[in-house]
Amino acid sequence: MTRIPTAPLILGLAGLIPFLWGAATYLYAPLANWGAGTFGPRFVGPYVQLFYGSVILSFMSGVLWGFATKTDGARAATGYALSVLPALWAFFMTGGGPVSAGTNLIFGFLGLLILDYAFSTWGLTPAWWMRLRVLLTSIVVACLAVGVFL
Repeated sequence: MTRIPTAPLILGLAGLIPFLWGAATYLYAPLANWGAGTFGPRFVGPYVQLFYGSVILSFMSGVLWGFATKTDGARAATGYALSVLPALWAFFMTGGGPVSAGTNLIFGFLGLLILDYAFSTWGLTPAWWMRLRVLLTSIVVACLAVGVFL
């Protein structure tokens, strides 16, 4: 595999901030109190992670849709169909409380990683794509696990 270009790596890592912040405010009450007072209660603990996680799964649907445009015929149709799954998963599976929603987001991000792998094996992604996606997904799942399992 090739090296991840600097811009996607930095932007991808920056995109982890709401997940890391959510985990930190879940684990450290004084930070959660400060964050809730400064930004509002929606922007601390699992709440920021759940909302942002749904947004990111939807965003990743768009990324996969873009990869599907690089092919045609049956593979393109399959790619388009698969690309909408992360957004639909986020829409239908993130209700029912923070533990249930967090668990479903973990499964959503792991499922997204499987889709990333499929698109990668079809030659539709950059050569460095899976290195970036495994890194980011590992951190996202670990952060979401804080709210689900602790």
